[in-house]
Amino acid sequence: MRASGSTTALGRFPWAKAPAAAQLHSEPRPDVRRADQSPDTAKPLFEKSTGSTGAAPADVSFGRFRLLPMQFLLLEDDKPVRLGSRALEILIILLERRGELVSHQELLARVWPSLFVDPSNLTMQMSALRRALRDRRNGNRFIITDKGRGYRFVAPVELSENEN
Repeated sequence: MRASGSTTALGRFPWAKAPAAAQLHSEPRPDVRRADQSPDTAKPLFEKSTGSTGAAPADVSFGRFRLLPMQFLLLEDDKPVRLGSRALEILIILLERRGELVSHQELLARVWPSLFVDPSNLTMQMSALRRALRDRRNGNRFIITDKGRGYRFVAPVELSENEN
């Protein structure tokens, strides 16, 4: 361990003040991190539908893919797609605002709330998402880049609600 690195971490990161044992055993779970989000980032996964139930969609289909937002799961032909949580969060945000430009700043603020991250992290996660969707291959076109501004989800989407 480097003493200078731990001193710097103590000043900048609140979790670094916890005892070493607590740091090793109490990593925050993804759902805990979501509870700390600012009001702008705590939006529901999708706007409520105009149907009589007013429930969020149970799944969102596009191309050969189906997103189950409540399970935080992406399927391709009913098989799970290996995709990291940050890339999946980006997909959910793009689907919430399908057809609209979502700025780099908004994506960074919603996917990494309360953290400063280099914009290259967004580029890397977007690349992983496009790779998983096979965007731009075999006629697939899901996400368009507006260079220097943001991204737009452009594929046709079908929303399905839970039948209770």
